Amino acid sequence: MFKYVADILTFNLLRLDAASRLGESVHFFIYDVTKIFFSILLIIFIISFIRTFLSPERVRALLSREHFGISNLTASLFGAISPFCSCSSVPIFMGFLEAGVPYGVAFSFLITSPLVNEIVFVLLLSTFGFKMAMVYVSFGVILGVVLGVVIGRFGLQGDIINLDLDQTESQLPKLFKERLQYAAEETYAIVKHIFIYIVIGVAIGAFIHGYVPAEFIMKYIRSESIFAVPIAVLIGIPIYAGCSTLVPVIFAFTQKGIAIGTALAFMMAVAGLSFPEAILLKSVLKMRLLAIFYAVVGVGIILVGYLFNIIF
Repeated sequence: MFKYVADILTFNLLRLDAASRLGESVHFFIYDVTKIFFSILLIIFIISFIRTFLSPERVRALLSREHFGISNLTASLFGAISPFCSCSSVPIFMGFLEAGVPYGVAFSFLITSPLVNEIVFVLLLSTFGFKMAMVYVSFGVILGVVLGVVIGRFGLQGDIINLDLDQTESQLPKLFKERLQYAAEETYAIVKHIFIYIVIGVAIGAFIHGYVPAEFIMKYIRSESIFAVPIAVLIGIPIYAGCSTLVPVIFAFTQKGIAIGTALAFMMAVAGLSFPEAILLKSVLKMRLLAIFYAVVGVGIILVGYLFNIIF
């Protein structure tokens, strides 16, 4: 549906050439803005409605266990079974924070969610085999747990902004009609706040999509240099796409001689550290915490890339 809308607006209404860089960029922009907007609209409404049945106290209790790393593992596993891209994961991350979940635990979900899901597993299984798929999923969950714990150790709870962190069970609606109204109001408030960030982030991604050729990426990550993995991560960050979309691309990269760990590091950076996600997170995180998140996750992805190059 979203592609159909983008096709009509780009090629029929605006009459842009599908083969031109401008046409590709505008099509990408319209397609991604509509897809992300409606996905986030739906996800926020559903999550907000579900939250009326789950008091902040219950969510906090579930994801605030005292045992070291257990809550992070729970959040990371939840991220692994949730079929969300990085931008769709942000509203759920915000919901965790508003429920009083420790921010390091919430980051465990945010890190794993865009990297691991059942679709990615099936695609990796069919493309690279069972061992590769299992190792990738395991690393994705471990990455979320370890990096969530690390980020939580910085003690930067005060760097979370623009969120209601004092919700209680007594504030939640009880009647069905009230729950729907609450979900609609929450959805409107959040989407109104973050929509401009979505547009800016996708605009950046659309420019890169249309004006940065694939050959440019291939040129810099085909190298056998020790710096190939960090370069792949740096190139991947400005681009926006989901892992499910990227698995066939990664397979094509490996067929052209790019090391598997380097290709996967590129994929993980694209899916988990995109510009649209950064711009969304900037609306709820101070720059210091956002920079730490990107630095820590970037280093983690680089290490995973090196490990894959060693193992495979």
